[in-house]
Amino acid sequence: MRMMKTMFVLAVLGIFVMGLATPSLAFKNKFEKEVEKEQGAVKLVREVQRGGYDVVTTEELKNWIDAGKDMVIIDTMPFEASYKKVHVPGAKQFLFPIPEMVVWDSKETNGKSKEDFMALLCPDKNKTVVIYCGFVKCTRSHNGAAWANKLGYMNVYRYPGGIFAWRGAKYPTESVK
Repeated sequence: MRMMKTMFVLAVLGIFVMGLATPSLAFKNKFEKEVEKEQGAVKLVREVQRGGYDVVTTEELKNWIDAGKDMVIIDTMPFEASYKKVHVPGAKQFLFPIPEMVVWDSKETNGKSKEDFMALLCPDKNKTVVIYCGFVKCTRSHNGAAWANKLGYMNVYRYPGGIFAWRGAKYPTESVK
């Protein structure tokens, strides 16, 4: 009987010690995750500053679409692997690379030129332009928005949440048949 009491006390003590250790591990993960969030947020802010464009949230973009706002939406993801399967309703596709594209490189844009990009955007440089890619860390949208700004478009927005946030909000999508 004494052995049973000792085992019971040790088991309770073990559970108590584990209970104390678990929250400290959770806090460590919580704090480490915050560092990652901060790094991502600062990276996004610095890209926006360098690119000279603005940002739009998932909800704002949905409201613009629902209100019939006159705009052009550009999906910068690869056609076959992404755009063809799912994109924001009304979006047009124009591939941009992931690394920052400081100079225009037609090899990185599937052989397309600045003029091809401008033709897709439209001649009215005051029209609202929204550019997105897959998700916040993806920099294809930064390249597209920065180049739209460099080419003289005045109302350029990057939609950083991209198709992942759009789908996460359970908003309708389109695909190419």
